[in-house]
Amino acid sequence: MIKIKQYSKENEKVWDQFIENSKNPLFMFNRKYMEYHEDRFQDNSLMFYDENKLVALLPMNVRNDKLITHEGLTFGGFIESTNVKQHTINDCTSELISYAKGKGIKRIVYKHIPHMYHEQPSEEDIYALFLHGAQISKVEAATVINLRKPLKMPKGRKSQISRAKREGVVVKELNDHDDYCEFINLENRVLSEHYGATATHTGEEMALLHSRFPEHIHLYAAIYEYTIIAGAIVYEYGQVIHLQYLAADDKAREIGALDLVIAEAIEKYRPTKLWLDFGKSTEDDGRFLNEGLISQKESFGGRTNVYETLEIIF
Repeated sequence: MIKIKQYSKENEKVWDQFIENSKNPLFMFNRKYMEYHEDRFQDNSLMFYDENKLVALLPMNVRNDKLITHEGLTFGGFIESTNVKQHTINDCTSELISYAKGKGIKRIVYKHIPHMYHEQPSEEDIYALFLHGAQISKVEAATVINLRKPLKMPKGRKSQISRAKREGVVVKELNDHDDYCEFINLENRVLSEHYGATATHTGEEMALLHSRFPEHIHLYAAIYEYTIIAGAIVYEYGQVIHLQYLAADDKAREIGALDLVIAEAIEKYRPTKLWLDFGKSTEDDGRFLNEGLISQKESFGGRTNVYETLEIIF
């Protein structure tokens, strides 16, 4: 018999310990990461017990009549014990639907964890949701490099990397609070100019998260004439590095500074990681493909994996 308990602060230690020993031990599910922006979301994270044994977690928030696998995270879904089998997640999903209906929820929006982030196969949730009539509502194209067997870069990309080196660009890992703020300011200038948007995180927030997770969050910056002209914020997971942010000013684009940052990240992590995830190149719930953006990512040897969102409507 599955029982659901809604997460509260008193369960923080139990939650975090479970994450560390799960099939999906991703640091962004740690409560110290999830709660840096707790004022923006009405948390409704759930804990699933089978005969008083914790078997799964589900980071979620509620908005209006929707229960959503957490909007403050790139993706979510059931985080499972290594001992959990298909029938248990079937039962957890049935109980989740009963819980949602009891709360007056009209829709469950479920962004499941892409398979490359699993340390053990962990797609029991997709099958269980299918059994309950879930439909795909969003498919987003993410560009991914196989670091163990990378595809060749075209000559034009290699020439830009060489030019950056000739121009004296140096890539450094930076750790100071002000460095993160300076980089996010650069990111915001680029996003504003090209997309009319701003970064999800502020510089202060990124500096805070780096201070909490220094082994997982890194800033690699291209320095030219003592100034950050390009860079990447890298999230490091067990077998994946995710390029959370990329930015380059006009000078950096001219001389290939961001190309050099990415090339050095590939070389740095190739011995220890399996995948480099550039993230998504789509808008409007995946219906619009930014062809220029995805082409740039593909030129480093990346190809498409998808991020999927499923929905159950009552």
